[in-house]
Amino acid sequence: MSRCFSLTASRDWCYRSVFTKSGLKSTITDLNDGTVIHCWIPKAQAPAKPNLLLIHGFGANAMWQWCSYIKLLLPHYNLYIPDLVFFGDSYTSLPDRTESFQARCLMRVMEANLVSKMSIVGLSYGGFVAYSMAAQFEERVERVVICCAGVCVEERDLKEGLFKVRDVEEAARILVPQTPETMKELLGFAFVKLPKVLPSCLLDDFISVMCTEFVEEKRDLIRAIPRNRKLADIPKITQPTLIVWGEQDQIFPLELGYRHLGDNAELVVLKNTGHAFIVEKVKEFFKQLKSFLIDPPHPPVPVSSDGYPKHNSHK
Repeated sequence: MSRCFSLTASRDWCYRSVFTKSGLKSTITDLNDGTVIHCWIPKAQAPAKPNLLLIHGFGANAMWQWCSYIKLLLPHYNLYIPDLVFFGDSYTSLPDRTESFQARCLMRVMEANLVSKMSIVGLSYGGFVAYSMAAQFEERVERVVICCAGVCVEERDLKEGLFKVRDVEEAARILVPQTPETMKELLGFAFVKLPKVLPSCLLDDFISVMCTEFVEEKRDLIRAIPRNRKLADIPKITQPTLIVWGEQDQIFPLELGYRHLGDNAELVVLKNTGHAFIVEKVKEFFKQLKSFLIDPPHPPVPVSSDGYPKHNSHK
């Protein structure tokens, strides 16, 4: 029996309306190799504005993860917001499941839209893709923001118990939930403050609309992350880099954030939040983006959980 009403589908429609009314348009780029990428791009590019690429993580499509930041960032940037391969309307028939492949696909989309220089913000899995883009296309990526993405994770970290999951298969099961119970498990990992009541019918609706396509392909993306991964083999990026982490992140532990630190990187830790800080701490996160991307060369402004500046909260 078909559903009469889907709250998830309705919310998706609302997000699409926000994007459209904000001056973005939905585009499809066929890369002519079996890969198709959906991306929101400016209806009219402003030559005086720099370009900013926002890369989502696991979950729903890009609209769900970046909608709160559209109106905040649009006055300053030409925004490009793609769906990664196997999310939204993006897919491939190719077998490659690495973040390096995702990065090359996104750069080809930017090239198709005549964008030669850009800054990048990558969330969680999108942070892996953003880092790979910065490494592969050094001359084209100007500044990088990595959000709660354990780019410096090693394969041995799973075996040595750094994560709350036993192995990559458990991680893949939770990050691509197929039951309300698993969805609750994922939300418990991602959020510090959850609603006291999470009706299974609403979670089942979300799964039905957002999580039933390309299930194994998405899980393969997760499986590919730690495979043979060693810190010594991870390329160093030279661009100015901001790393933002939720202090209570249970998906990528904060320890991984400190591994990123180098001459060109600044780590900011947001208090009283976890992996989903872009939802829980919109104002605080935007302050960091504004300080690093819009008002450089000033360093990011550490903030406390109430949104006010706090000296050295990231140390």
